[in-house]
Amino acid sequence: MGDAIFQFVVVGLIIIGSISFTLFIRRLLINASYKNQRLNNIEQKLDIIIKKMDKDK
Repeated sequence: MGDAIFQFVVVGLIIIGSISFTLFIRRLLINASYKNQRLNNIEQKLDIIIKKMDKDK
């Protein structure tokens, strides 16, 4: 009986660890794509500012 409980605990920990790792990687990928979008937005704004500065010269 004790061996069965131990096996359930170990299997449960492996499953929880796998799910946690998967969610961690997913969150990293979502944050990376969000940061890339923000960087692209900033670059576009900088391009607009540079064009306006060139026109003023």
